[in-house]
Amino acid sequence: MKFDLLVKGGTVVTASDSYKADIGIRAGKIAAVGDLEAKETEVLDAKGMSIVPGGIDVHTHFDMPFMGATTADDFASGSLAAACGGTTTVVDFAIQERGKSLLDGLGKWHKKAQAKSIVDYGFHMIVVDLPEKLEKEMDKVVDEGSPSFKLFMAYPGIFMSDDATIFRAMLRTKENGGMICMHAENGGVIDILVKKALAEGKLDPKYHALTRPMTAEAEATNRAIALSEMAGVPLYIVHLSAGDAMDQVRAARQRGLPVHAETCPQYLFLSYDDYERPNFEGAKFVMSPPLRPKGNEDRLWNGLKNDWLQVVSTDHCSFCMKDGVDGKPGKMLGRKDFSKIPNGAPGVETRLMLLWDAVQDGKISENRFVEVTSTRPAKIMGLYPRKGLIAPGADADLVLIDSKKKTVISAKTHHAKADYNPYEGRSVRCSFKDVLIRGRKVIADYKPVAVPPHGRFVKRDPRMN
Repeated sequence: MKFDLLVKGGTVVTASDSYKADIGIRAGKIAAVGDLEAKETEVLDAKGMSIVPGGIDVHTHFDMPFMGATTADDFASGSLAAACGGTTTVVDFAIQERGKSLLDGLGKWHKKAQAKSIVDYGFHMIVVDLPEKLEKEMDKVVDEGSPSFKLFMAYPGIFMSDDATIFRAMLRTKENGGMICMHAENGGVIDILVKKALAEGKLDPKYHALTRPMTAEAEATNRAIALSEMAGVPLYIVHLSAGDAMDQVRAARQRGLPVHAETCPQYLFLSYDDYERPNFEGAKFVMSPPLRPKGNEDRLWNGLKNDWLQVVSTDHCSFCMKDGVDGKPGKMLGRKDFSKIPNGAPGVETRLMLLWDAVQDGKISENRFVEVTSTRPAKIMGLYPRKGLIAPGADADLVLIDSKKKTVISAKTHHAKADYNPYEGRSVRCSFKDVLIRGRKVIADYKPVAVPPHGRFVKRDPRMN
């Protein structure tokens, strides 16, 4: 049998099984899996390696303007960081400008990505302004292959939508097969708490967390679920941080509602204690929702084990600490006022290595690792079976994990443009030897080798959820 590439001698790890097998690749697709031999075929030695489907990160923000700044990573640096971290597909967020069409915003993000991305990519559509005359335009966005829409219950005056707008958007997805992705925090209450803290002279980064309590996330999550139930549509809760909010998702799923939720590595590996770091260091961890008190992460790990949480994404939203890096303002914008610190942190490069390290600790199984980082996001977001599995016919997106070679996470060696790493100095028990996207090596022998624009836009199917 003739292949373009034969990945030989590794242990294939899927969402359901782990087994020794070779993988034959032809024309960018997986052609065969089994005990394979092929003459005159390039062989990639995978002996001693675990082979997993390429990571799928369905929550990134590349080249995004926000809070007076713009994320440090565009699609070139962000996708390079993704590839180096074993992520082969991202779903980024295109933003509608207030008063303008959804398709206009979607077109701008296509232009940002198409000449720069190394990894394959898709888009969610952030809906900022939805008068009734624009509702039908949501159908066109679905037809264009981006069948998910993000709405916000937070950030009043910037992104926040009222319940009526959210409900109208949900009803439209019932017609067009799309899905609402919800940022669930009670923005009105948070806004009052922020103003109160500032009036009392509470300006340090820790007050970002103290003015965004877990109850504000749990209440909004419950409200979003109620709205989706009334509309009769699926719902996807993004970057869930609080165990209290997870309990709302669990209760909804136990009632048979099609509610899904993702959490992020920062909520599993970091905590409120990081805000207490001196000399404005806490600003590195200002994101929304914020980091939670220690002990909360145990609830989230339990949720991942029990499928109360279905996905781990990153919410990669990288702002530098220092102003002036590449001419862009950084988190120093909020040096004297925590409410002006651009919200977000880098993470697309470290997601898989942190979670594989957690596999070594028994926090989740290696099969559950594949489920939450690749297979389930592919299924929920309309990428399956092209992405998210190792089987004939699927894209040959593969990661060869070397569990014997440690990696020390550091801003000195990461590939994102952010001038810090939230996990600085943490050692993880793995490295990624080779990463393939559609059969082409983008990482070879632990080093990046691909140059943009290798990545392709991937149209997603509606109502795969």
